[in-house]
Amino acid sequence: MTRIRPKQVPLPSKQEVLDFIRSSTGHVGKRELARAFNLRGADKIALKALLKELETEGSIERGRKKRFARPGSLPDVGVVEITGVDTDGELLARPIAWEEEGRPPRIYMASARRGDVVVGVGDRVLAKLRRVRGDAYEGRAIRVIGEAKARVLGVYEAMPDGSGRIHPTSRREKADYVVPKGESGGAETGDLVFADLLPGRFYGLHQAAVKERLGRMGAPKSVSLVAIHANDIPFEFPEDALKDAKAAGPAPMEHRIDLRDVPLVTIDGEDARDFDDAVWAAPDGDPANGGGWHCIVAIADVSWYVRPAAPLDRSAYLRGNSVYFPDRVVPMLPAELSNGWCSLKPNEDRSCLAVHFWLDKDGNKTRHKFVRAMMRSAARLTYTQVQNARDGRPDDVTGPLLEAVLAPLYGAWKALFAAREARGVLELDIPERKVQLTEDGRVLGIEPRARFDSHRLIEDFMIQANVCAAEELERLRQPCMYRVHDTPSAEKLEALREFLGSMDLSLAKGQVLRPKDFNQILAKVKDTPNETLVNEVVLRSQAQAVYSPENIGHFGLALARYAHFTSPIRRYADLLVHRALVTGLKLGPGGLPADALAGFVDAGEHISLTERRAATAEREAVDRYVTAFLSDRVGATFGAKVSGVTRFGLFVTLLDTGADGIVPVSTLPEDYYIHDEARHALVGKRTRRTFQLGQTLTVVLHEADTLTGSMVFHLEDAGERPLRRRARPERGTRRR
Repeated sequence: MTRIRPKQVPLPSKQEVLDFIRSSTGHVGKRELARAFNLRGADKIALKALLKELETEGSIERGRKKRFARPGSLPDVGVVEITGVDTDGELLARPIAWEEEGRPPRIYMASARRGDVVVGVGDRVLAKLRRVRGDAYEGRAIRVIGEAKARVLGVYEAMPDGSGRIHPTSRREKADYVVPKGESGGAETGDLVFADLLPGRFYGLHQAAVKERLGRMGAPKSVSLVAIHANDIPFEFPEDALKDAKAAGPAPMEHRIDLRDVPLVTIDGEDARDFDDAVWAAPDGDPANGGGWHCIVAIADVSWYVRPAAPLDRSAYLRGNSVYFPDRVVPMLPAELSNGWCSLKPNEDRSCLAVHFWLDKDGNKTRHKFVRAMMRSAARLTYTQVQNARDGRPDDVTGPLLEAVLAPLYGAWKALFAAREARGVLELDIPERKVQLTEDGRVLGIEPRARFDSHRLIEDFMIQANVCAAEELERLRQPCMYRVHDTPSAEKLEALREFLGSMDLSLAKGQVLRPKDFNQILAKVKDTPNETLVNEVVLRSQAQAVYSPENIGHFGLALARYAHFTSPIRRYADLLVHRALVTGLKLGPGGLPADALAGFVDAGEHISLTERRAATAEREAVDRYVTAFLSDRVGATFGAKVSGVTRFGLFVTLLDTGADGIVPVSTLPEDYYIHDEARHALVGKRTRRTFQLGQTLTVVLHEADTLTGSMVFHLEDAGERPLRRRARPERGTRRR
């Protein structure tokens, strides 16, 4: 009897495998893939090799039981935090261990069945997780592993029966807290309070007792106060640290190079509160370097005042960095140092760590040298002052400095800028907004932050100084806290290529990408309607920069080695770099301890987290200020651009103020909208009407919540429509 051999089935492509994994509602193993593509025998070995390649590229991740999923997917079992209740009364949760960029998947907790664990808002829960569609999951509680957080920040409201309610300031907390009679701590309606949670619940809501009154919500400076407390930012210095700061005095001249006759100047924003870097440049006098430049960047010598393991050092490490709000600064160091002995004030002697570097006529560095020195700033200048002087409008301060100081600085910067362009730095154009406040802390206006050549001058001088620091520490074989920026992941690049392809733009494939490849794309859309859109999408494709003792280079700056050296007043990473230079060059006290390297990995992770914490707090404060500024304009019409697209709506940014808000999908013109992730768009199934990232819209402010800093907009031409319930999970899913 002749045996019939099975028909040969072609091996699926990488894209087909990725498409299958993405479309699956659960994690997929090799067995499921082999069955789906009808693979047998030797083909399974080839499939295993293909999956290994995808895993190495970062396109998929291996989970429990050797199952695969796209990066950013959740495991079958994980720890989640119950964050609130949606409009249908269903509990919402978010994963605790979410390290991907962007918004985490939304988790809907399934209705409790007989015998199930009962959970509430704020609880941390070990849960079974199952993808039900797109980036939405259903969670079923296994057990509670952590009760709701012990302390809550919110605004108190007194009830007629003598009890009270606390409305949380966090956007993630949707439910109020009940304050029983006698637990108000004297709080009155409108007070911003801290409260500790009490055992038991009232109609499903947690109970809390007011422990601290922080002031009136809506009063000047309450906005930044909320951001500080909501993000657990340390804002009070320990007594021993304050004592050491107050005892500080001038550093000795002994063993320092005298730079007091060099007309170094500081150039900062008008609202700058500390001055830790000064610059100087002059034509290089070496005949062998015709057209070249000799430059100095001098940085406040914080390592002299903040010694390892001292009280000042412990508090600086805890904070990680300074945090800047429109109305205040939470400094890394006490004011006696940050605004005093470590601030390079004009016409006052200040200790510094300075780097001399020499450039050729094309801006390439030929050599550098670090010194511990004493300097005296010739002037405290602002970016606007310097730019005005450069444009022919000098004032009483910049006039005398124009030829002797400013002209050589611009000459050296022109060479630096030429080298920057030749290197191919990633040049993204993402506008920033600035909150203008009155003397009493009220919002006067919101405007785009100006960007001058004077900003770029300082930026390029600082970058060159940072490169010198990293190179010097490698030469000295000293520990270095690098500032690293990884290349974009394979999945993000593939998503970017797919998006650009929809606009007839192409990004090279099958080669090592460099920043200049992205710049070519950005140049093609310059001054076109798609400029903002493409800049946003390219930005989202990039990895996040972090601190690490392991050097992988800085992709965005196109540099093989890079370390932050220029701001030790406000960044702990820079202080570590200063200490390593002091030790390696034998410049005196204030260097690294002998065992410092052992703690560099943990330190890098810690200060990367505090940096993200500061960025979140600063963004939240600006959001609340902007919301307060617009709160009396509910019903007004604004021009806006779509800054984000999700299945539940459009994030929009107002054109005139940069304010952010959401247009819920339920308010869009009547249709069923499909979320096209590749195109960053919502597409109407019936009408094919499309809302896409970067699109300009006219919106109406519908709601401004000054408590959370969130705003809701509707489209001006959306018309009246019934509220459409959001898409439900697949049929058969039990939901409360």
